[in-house]
Amino acid sequence: MAESCTATPFRRLGPATPDCPVLISVPHAGRAYSESLLKFARIPLARLETLEDRLVDRLVWRAIEGGAAAVVAEAPRAEIDLNRDERELDPGMIVPRPDPAHILDSPRMRGGLGLVPARMAGAGAIWRDRIPAPEITRRIESIHRPYHRALTEELAGLKHRFGLAILLDCHSMPPRQGRDQAEIVLGDRHGTSIAPELVAAAENAAREAGFSVARNAPYAGGHITVLHGRPRESVHALQLEIDRSLYLGPDLRSPGPGFDRVAKLIASIVRALEGQALAPADGLAAE
Repeated sequence: MAESCTATPFRRLGPATPDCPVLISVPHAGRAYSESLLKFARIPLARLETLEDRLVDRLVWRAIEGGAAAVVAEAPRAEIDLNRDERELDPGMIVPRPDPAHILDSPRMRGGLGLVPARMAGAGAIWRDRIPAPEITRRIESIHRPYHRALTEELAGLKHRFGLAILLDCHSMPPRQGRDQAEIVLGDRHGTSIAPELVAAAENAAREAGFSVARNAPYAGGHITVLHGRPRESVHALQLEIDRSLYLGPDLRSPGPGFDRVAKLIASIVRALEGQALAPADGLAAE
């Protein structure tokens, strides 16, 4: 496989010195598909794009205008999934086959959606051939690790300034059918990645904005939430999943009539997290 050429794996948006302790992460909205990646795919670009959290990067502008910073992926999820552990690889898609000791087995990996997506429902295998191990290494070292290093550094800076830091990891989910299906899902790894008062503040903000909300079902948070959420160290992480039909049109590709309403929702959640975190009586921020 020819080397892909994602020059910049992510963008940092927002003020150089953020005005609030919330950092936004958008890991699945990257659209910088290299020519070599597209040639190696056995399915068309339009099908690869369905792996994206379509246009979520454009939903965070109101929160950024409000003083938050954001780290936004440029590399597409088809190239490498930033919300997976770097060991979460399907060994059958790599040549030479890696040592099993270096593989992290998971239901997501077995389902074809590991560090590098291998298969898609209704499309089968994504790639024409197995991927050379050096190419996997290149993607990890030039895209995956820099993204997580940027999150770590930004969160450390926020903690230094505010006494705590909060990561809001923004995603979108396929439209959910049924009146009992929540429009918004908050994932806190079942209470382990963020203080409960902060999750409650985010949930209240979403409900007050008129959205139905669930926690941890069916999405409890992925690798980003696990890796960066350390409440005992005053670094919190919350995954936000948004039903795509709320902000996209019927084609699920272009902005729909609810686009700005969802942008306002994200900004409201950021404000709620900030307000809860910095409220003197709550004692979340360090003395």
